[in-house]
Amino acid sequence: MSVLYIALPVAILLALAAVIAFVWTVSRGQYDDLDTPALRMLEDDERRRPRHRPATESDTSLREEADHPHDSRQQ
Repeated sequence: MSVLYIALPVAILLALAAVIAFVWTVSRGQYDDLDTPALRMLEDDERRRPRHRPATESDTSLREEADHPHDSRQQ
C-alpha cells in the first residue's frame, strides 16, 4: 500500500508532462500539415538535377578506357 504514495504522484507527473508536451507541439504547429511530408517522397526529383560540369581531359580519358577495356595498348 505504501508504494501507492510513490507510484501515484509519479504517474500524475508523467501524465502532466505528456499533456504539456502535447499542448506545446500543437501550439508550435507540429500537426498543421500531416499530408504533405508523407507525399513529398513520391515527387519526382527531376527539377533538382545537378548541373553538369564540363568534361575535363582526365574524364575523357577515363571514359575511353572504360569503353575499350581490352585495347591493344594495355598489352
